[in-house]
Amino acid sequence: MNRLGSATSPYLLQHADNPVDWYEWGAEALAAAADQDKPVLLSVGYAACHWCHVMAHESFEDPGTAAYMSEHFINIKVDREERPDIDAVYMSATQAMTGQGGWPMTCILTPTGEPFFAGTYFPPEPRQGMPSFSQVLQSLADAWANRRDEVEKVGAEVVLHIAGAGGGHGVALDKSALDDAARTLAGQYDRESGGFGASPKFPPSMILEFLLRHAHRTGSTDALAMVGHTCDAMARGGLYDQLGGGFSRYSVDRYWRVPHFEKMLYDNAQLLRVYLHLWRQDGDPLAERIARETAQFMLTELLTDEGGFASALDADTDGHEGTYYAWNPEQLRDVLGDADGDWAAELLAVTAAGTFERGSSTLQLRTDPDDPERWDRIRATLRVERDKRTYPARDDKIVAAWNGLAITALAEAGVLLDVPGFTAAAVRAAELLATLHTTADGRLIRTSREGKASANVGVLEDYGCVAEAYLAVLGVTGDAVWLDRARTLLDQVLEHFADPEGGFFDTSGDAESLVMRPKDVSDNASPSGASAVTAAFVGLAAVTGESAYLDAAGSGLASSGEVARQVPRFAGWSLASAEALQAGPLEVAIVGPADQRGELHRAALRGAGGGAVVVAGDEGLGIPLFELRGLVDGKPTAYVCKGFVCRRPVTSSDELAQILAGG
Repeated sequence: MNRLGSATSPYLLQHADNPVDWYEWGAEALAAAADQDKPVLLSVGYAACHWCHVMAHESFEDPGTAAYMSEHFINIKVDREERPDIDAVYMSATQAMTGQGGWPMTCILTPTGEPFFAGTYFPPEPRQGMPSFSQVLQSLADAWANRRDEVEKVGAEVVLHIAGAGGGHGVALDKSALDDAARTLAGQYDRESGGFGASPKFPPSMILEFLLRHAHRTGSTDALAMVGHTCDAMARGGLYDQLGGGFSRYSVDRYWRVPHFEKMLYDNAQLLRVYLHLWRQDGDPLAERIARETAQFMLTELLTDEGGFASALDADTDGHEGTYYAWNPEQLRDVLGDADGDWAAELLAVTAAGTFERGSSTLQLRTDPDDPERWDRIRATLRVERDKRTYPARDDKIVAAWNGLAITALAEAGVLLDVPGFTAAAVRAAELLATLHTTADGRLIRTSREGKASANVGVLEDYGCVAEAYLAVLGVTGDAVWLDRARTLLDQVLEHFADPEGGFFDTSGDAESLVMRPKDVSDNASPSGASAVTAAFVGLAAVTGESAYLDAAGSGLASSGEVARQVPRFAGWSLASAEALQAGPLEVAIVGPADQRGELHRAALRGAGGGAVVVAGDEGLGIPLFELRGLVDGKPTAYVCKGFVCRRPVTSSDELAQILAGG
C-alpha cells in the first residue's frame, strides 16, 4: 500500500501512484521495519530534481522493481526540502561512504536508522560502470539476510564517523581572516568566465555578498571586480531567463551558457539581493535591470494565492529538460519573420548547430542590443509565443527559510528601487509566516501548502532566515511588532538550538531524535542554519543594543571560523556577517512620517554597505534604536551610529550620503 496520497509535499505526491509500498518518514515506518525484520530503503529527493524524475520513471514506476522493493524493504520517501534534518544526516553518511553526494539519494538503513549503504542515482540496467538498481537491491537484501552482523557493524561505524564530523572548532574571523578569505577566493576565481572553479557552476550568491561588503569596507577593487564580472556573466548567459527573468539553479558548463533549468526560490531571492547591492555600490545599469526583473519574476511566477512564495519551477516539460526555454533559428523565424528572426538569432546566440540539445539553443544576451526598442518588441513577442508551450510544473509548497530570504530581498528592493509593490509583497509574505507558520508558543513550522501548515517543525535555517526577514520588514515599515517577532524567534534559538560547547545545532533539543543531531556550519546553495542565525543575531543586536545577542552572533561566527578560513567558498554568509561586524555594524535610524521620509530612507540604503541596519519609522517608535530620537526642525531626520559612536543627526539626503561615505 502506497501511503503518500495524503502528503503535503508535491514531491511525495508525485510518487503517490507508484506501485512501491511507500511510507513517509515516521514512527510507523521504522516500527514496520523492526516488526518485519526488514532494512529500510530511504529515498530522498525534491520536486524540481531532474534525475529524481528519471529514477522514478525507470525504477519506482516499474512493477517488477517495485514488487521487489516492497517484498524486501520498508520503503520511505522523503522530500529534502520538507525534512532538511533527515537529508543532512544521511547526506553526511552518503558523502562519508562514497566521497560524493547529491539527489536522488538512496540509503539503506537498519530498522533503528543506522545507514550501511548509500548512493545516488542508479540506472535500470548496468551503465558506465554503475550496477543496475535491481542488482543493488538484490545484493543488499542478501547482505541483510546472510551477513547481518557485518551490516550492523558498518552502520554503527558510519554513525560514529558522521557524529564526530559535525560542527567546527571556535576560530575568530577577524580582519586578517577576512583579508585571507578574499585572497583565497581571488586565487580560485575564473577570470575568464566569472565565478569560482570549473563546471558545474552554481551562482555564488553568498560569496558575492561577502566580496561586496569586503570591497565597501576596505576599498578592494579586485573584490568588487570579481562581483561585477560574475554578475555580468551570469546575467548575460543562459543561466538567466532572457525572456521572463529569473535564474536557473546552475550552469553545466563554466561559461554560464547551458543551465540546469529548474528555478529555485532561494537562488533568485539571494541573487536579487546581490544584484541590488551591486547596483547600489557601483551604479551598474545591468545590475539594476536584473534586480528589477528578478523581483518581478518572483512576484509573477512564484507568488502563491496565500501570499507566500513557491519553492521552485521544474526543469522538465513534455518529458524533456529545458524544452520550455530553448529555441532554434527556424522557430525564431516562424514567430518573428525572417528579418527579425535572423537578427534575434544572432543577438541571442541561437545557432543552427545548437548550444543545448536536439539542435536547440539557450538564449544568451552577451552584448546589449544596438536597437533597444526592437529588442523590447521581439522579447515581448517571444514571451507571448513561449507562453503557449507547456509550462513547467511548480512546487508550490512554502518553505519558511526560503520565504525569509525572499522577504528580506524584496523589502529592501521595494525601497531602493522605489517599487512599493515589492515591499508590499514582502510584508504580506511575512504576515503569512507570522500566522500560518507560527505555533501558539512562538515556534516555527517549516512548510505549508495551499493554506495548510505541515507537521514539519522548523529547523535552524528557518529561524535565522525568518528572523532576519522580520528585521527587514521592521526596517521598511517602522512597525515594532516585527522586532518582537524577530526577538521571539531568536530567543527560541538560544533556548532550543544552542550548543553548550559553542555554536548551534540544526535541530531543536526537543525535535525528533535521529541517529545524530546535525550541526552543519557549511553554506550550500542557501545559508547554513549557523550562518543564517548569526546574520540575524547581528541585526537584532544592532536594533536592541543587547550584548547577549552580540555574544550569540560571536558564537555562531566562531563555530564557522575553521571552515571560513580553510574553504571560504562554503562559508560566504558567515564571512558576510563578519564583515558587518567589522563595519560596526552601521546603524541608521530614519525618523519621520512615512509620507515624508522616503528620500532619506533611500539615501540611507544607497549609502550604507551590506550588513548595515537601517530602520525607518515614526517619531516615538518604541524600539531601542529610536530612543530619544526625534525630528530636527520638524523635518525627517537620520541618526547614524557605528561602534558605540554616533554622528550628528542630519535632515538632508546629501548630508546623509556624505556621512555614510565617511565624510
